[in-house]
Amino acid sequence: MSEKKDYEEVLRTMDSEKAIQNMDKHYSDKKFWNKLKKFGKKAGQKTVYYSLLLFYTAKDPRVPNSSKMIIVGALGYLIFPVDLIPDFIPVVGLADDATVIAAAVYKVVQHIDDEIKNKTKQKYSEFFGDTSAIEI
Repeated sequence: MSEKKDYEEVLRTMDSEKAIQNMDKHYSDKKFWNKLKKFGKKAGQKTVYYSLLLFYTAKDPRVPNSSKMIIVGALGYLIFPVDLIPDFIPVVGLADDATVIAAAVYKVVQHIDDEIKNKTKQKYSEFFGDTSAIEI
C-alpha cells in the first residue's frame, strides 16, 4: 500500500514537461515530426490523426501528469526505431505502432477537447488535406 501511495505522490508532483524533455533518447518533438513525415502515409490516416491528438493533448497544461506519461510512452514507442514488428515490413510493420497509439487515445480520450481536435485537424490537413473522414 505504501508503494502505491509513493507512486501516486511521484505522479502528482512530477513536472511532466521536464520529464518529457529528459526523455530525448526515446522521444523528442523533432523525432516525432520526422517519423510522421517519413511514415505518415504508410502508417495510415487514422494513426497519424491519433498521433497528432496525443501530441497536442500532451502539450495541454490541464492534462494530468499520469495521462501525459501514457502519451509520452505511446509516442516514444511510435518513434523508437526498434519495434516488435519493424516498420519497414510491408503492411504489418506499422500495425504495432497503430495499436499502441489507439490504446493511448482510449486511455486519455476524456482529456481531448475541441481545442485539441481543432489543432489536430489543422496539422492533419497539412499532411493529407481533407479532414472530413477522420474523427474520434
